[in-house]
Amino acid sequence: MFRKIFGFSLLTLGALSLMASASYAASPKQIGKYGDWTSYVLSERGSKVCYMVSKPVKAKGKYTNRGEIFALITHRPAENTKDVFSYITGYTYKAGSDATVTIDGTRYVLFTQDDTAWTPDASADQKLAKAIQTGSNMVVKGTSSRGTLTTDTYSLKGSGAAYKAITKECNR
Repeated sequence: MFRKIFGFSLLTLGALSLMASASYAASPKQIGKYGDWTSYVLSERGSKVCYMVSKPVKAKGKYTNRGEIFALITHRPAENTKDVFSYITGYTYKAGSDATVTIDGTRYVLFTQDDTAWTPDASADQKLAKAIQTGSNMVVKGTSSRGTLTTDTYSLKGSGAAYKAITKECNR
């Protein structure tokens, strides 16, 4: 049995590589809940990993079965990374397709692999992380391997406070 965190299991988080293995990572500890976002810290191979996560307030698409959906921003000081945006969509993306994130009218393009989407580089991560902190809503669109278009809507309420919490916790 896996403990549930913010509506999804540790098994799901393990698939995100937030936990390399049970021998190297401790269970995530909630830093705080801020509006529609929650911040966590965990130890991975003796180093802190801090991340914030949210689930969509609305998920649209003509699908019959879809897994869990969530957006994350992660800091990994030991790897000298900050603001890494990742999106878990709950299905396998169409091969070669892009996903898009729109925040208050500004569009960002993500590359996809399997069930995850990312920005192309650290500069794009920083821009998207800033937009998430200061925006009011976020819409993520993607296409499944079966050709199903999905549209997920997020509230960004509390995202700025959640970001400050992970930044403080990981000294970033």
